[in-house]
Amino acid sequence: MSLRPNRNLARQRRHDRIRKKVGGTTVVPRLNVFRSLRHVYAQLVDDQSGCTLVAVSTLDPEVKEGLARSWNVDAARKVGEILAQRALTKGISRIVFDRGGYVYHGRVAAVADGARNKGLIF
Repeated sequence: MSLRPNRNLARQRRHDRIRKKVGGTTVVPRLNVFRSLRHVYAQLVDDQSGCTLVAVSTLDPEVKEGLARSWNVDAARKVGEILAQRALTKGISRIVFDRGGYVYHGRVAAVADGARNKGLIF
């Protein structure tokens, strides 16, 4: 039996605790952030109807251009900025932030800062 804790399982448990308190609606959707080793994914989710309203990742061609790497803070900030632009064109200005069980630091905070700088309110 391994004594090393499963980090992803611990993150999923933290995310479940957060999701008990944070939920998105059509008017105020939830900004969900997921980070892997190479990419950052962000999406606005309406939990009442169970649909994704806006989704952006570092895999999008719009995000890729002008970036040397897709896994650093600059790429995450650009994901937040493009997500905010797409949300504002759909008439979404207020959101709630779901950090996905990650520490609010680095790439997760950069997505939030990029979205705030482009006009989203949360």
